[in-house]
Amino acid sequence: MKKGQIRAIAICVFRKGDSILVSEGFDEVKSEYYYRPIGGGIEYGEISSEALEREVFEEIGANITNLNHIGTIENIFTYNGDLGHEVVFVYDAEFVDKSFYEKPSFYGQEDNGATFKLLWKSISDFTNNKLRLVPEELNHLL
Repeated sequence: MKKGQIRAIAICVFRKGDSILVSEGFDEVKSEYYYRPIGGGIEYGEISSEALEREVFEEIGANITNLNHIGTIENIFTYNGDLGHEVVFVYDAEFVDKSFYEKPSFYGQEDNGATFKLLWKSISDFTNNKLRLVPEELNHLL
């Protein structure tokens, strides 16, 4: 997250029954966990759907199909005490390799080498405020 810049990203809501695939993160300043669908930054000259396909492949080695743009969210937030601003293109899609739906959890890797945990969580955990889904407006698209 670069200070003072608006970042364009694409994220994907993968569904399995009443669950969605999310990565688990932790904000050290707020001392709280949050959950976010997989995805990442859009590079210059790349459209959002291409960015999403690239990010998912780079992070978990998966190819995706049936991409469907379900909305765009402007997200202003604080993370670890810093202000962030994103324009978030939200998609749903399917994994080509159906074995991803059989794994209760697995790990992905950021381009800086950091690993992160992905797991299937019930949508109701987010809509009844048991867990925090980000961006905050994503609940309205689900």
